[in-house]
This record gives sequence, structure tokens and C-alpha cells, in this order.
Amino acid sequence: MRRYATAATGEARARAFWVTGPRRGELRGEVLPPLPDGWVRVRTRHSGISRGTESLVFRGEVPPSEYRRMRAPFQAGDFPAPVKYGYISVGEAVAGPPALMGRLVYCLFPHQDLYQVPASAVTPLPDGLPPVRAVLAANLETAVNGLWDAAPRLGDRVAVVGAGTLGCLAAWLAGRIPGCDVQLIDTNPRRAEIAAALGVGFRTPDAAAPEADLVIHASGNPAGLVTALSLAGFEATVLEVSWFGSRPVTLPLGESFHQRRLRLVSSQVGSVATVQRPRWDHRRRLGLALSLLAEPAAVALDALITGEDPFDALPAVQARLASAPGDTLTHRIRYD
Repeated sequence: MRRYATAATGEARARAFWVTGPRRGELRGEVLPPLPDGWVRVRTRHSGISRGTESLVFRGEVPPSEYRRMRAPFQAGDFPAPVKYGYISVGEAVAGPPALMGRLVYCLFPHQDLYQVPASAVTPLPDGLPPVRAVLAANLETAVNGLWDAAPRLGDRVAVVGAGTLGCLAAWLAGRIPGCDVQLIDTNPRRAEIAAALGVGFRTPDAAAPEADLVIHASGNPAGLVTALSLAGFEATVLEVSWFGSRPVTLPLGESFHQRRLRLVSSQVGSVATVQRPRWDHRRRLGLALSLLAEPAAVALDALITGEDPFDALPAVQARLASAPGDTLTHRIRYD
């Protein structure tokens, strides 16, 4: 039988954030059983709030048709509530296989200060990746998948509508393609500073350049998708990476939509993009996202982390972000 580290492998107490009802949440205690063979116990350093999706969960706006598809890998409970939900966790392996002991790892786990999962469910952070930046991995993985679906080409004019975390990451990736002219579009003029840090242009919707070869919509607002359609050139692709939950979306699919032969394509991170699926799986894609975050150029992405609070404040933070997010992009939670 394989031997594992014996430190901290007995029962242990943990605390986790639970959504207990629409716009309500609390920290709950739980007992972790003795660590099973082949598992790892992780002490959390940081978690990240995926603001768009987690706000929908917190407000109770996940449609019943999506209860099964929306489940996070280590979710506990069921929608709409009570539910323990989240998928951005960075921590230190404190017990389990010797090869992982003391390593900083990433895991698709909810907000919890101590947890245990099969060792195959964690990914060690690559050298050079600060753990405080690793909370961007889930959104960057989504952006990678989106660009695979969109298939931008050298020299394309790319418009990204919505300068939230996902839109900013998609713009950053597209801006690294030689010859691509990328404009990041948002109603908030203060996002111009973020765009400059990412090395891409910025426009408000009324000043955005038309005739884009590719438009990526990431605002989460139906009005943003209308803007995206208006910016697309002849036979261009409009890629939808937002998720609207239970909200209906009305689009102007008359007017010039058919004459311009536009393609409206959905992208969602739950499935690897079709063109990559024969060779890539979720683990390989996550590894790519983490390696991109470790590159020297990724220091620009630190501008996307716009706030931090201690774990004890998480119920109040979730309530605030679900009702009045302000200029928040990615909000990081600190576990002292």
C-alpha cells in the first residue's frame, strides 16, 4: 500500500460559505472525516468570487432547467438553497501524497477554509505564479475556451463588449495575437485604465468602431449583446460568453442581421471547445490557464483583482456584490 503523510489526517473542523436563501448566506461549520487513501487535505489561502455566476446563485436566479448543468464540481446542497457553491480555491496541501505536501494547489472547490478532495482534483501551481493571481484561473480558462470557439485570425479586428473580468481576459488573449486590433467596450469610462494596462484599446458603446471581424460579448447585459450585433461586419461571428440565468433576452434579429449573414455562437466553459475536444480535456485546459498566468506578461492581469476581504466577511461581501457591485472585477477572499 502507498504511504501518505500522516500529519493532520484525522478528523478536523472546517468552515464553509453557504447560500441559505435568496440574498442570504452564512458561514457553517463542518467536520472533515479522516483523510481517505489517495486524497489530499488543503488549507485555503485565497478563494475568488466569480461575480456574475455567484451573484445569480446568491440571488436565487438559477433557472430550474439548469440545476443539474450548473452544479459545481464539489458543490454541496441543491439549488436554489441551501447550497455550498464556488469553484475558485487556492491553498496549500497539508496532508496526503508526499509529492503534494507543502505545494500550493488550485482546486475547483467552494469557499471553505479547509477541505479534502481526491488528489487528482488539485493542480499544483506552476513556478512563478503568485497564489494571489491564481484566483483568475477559472475566468481565464473560460476566456481560453471562448477564443477557441471564436477562432480569431491574424490581423482581425476584434471587439470585446463588456469589460468585466471575463471580457478583460478575452481582450488580453486576443491582443496577444499578431496584428489583431482589439477594442474593449464598456459603458464605464473608468475601464479605460484597465484596457491600457492590458495593452488594448478602449471605447464606450457610442464611440466603438464598427465592421469588426469578431465580436465577443461578455457584459451579461442584453443591451450589450445588441451592441455586439451592431458592431459585427459582413459574415462576422458574434460570440456569446455571458450567461443570463433566468432573464429573457430580446434581440433585433430583423434589420440587417440576415443581410450581413452574422453568426451568433454560444460558448460555455463546461465543455471543451469543439475544435479542441479530440485532444484536450478540462485538466489540460486548466493547466494552460495557470501557465499563462505565470508568464511575465501576466503581471498586467493583477489590475483585474479590485478588492479583497477576509473570509469572515464573505456573507456580507456576497450580498454587496449581488446588489451593488460598483467597479468590482474579481474580488479575492483572504483566509488568515
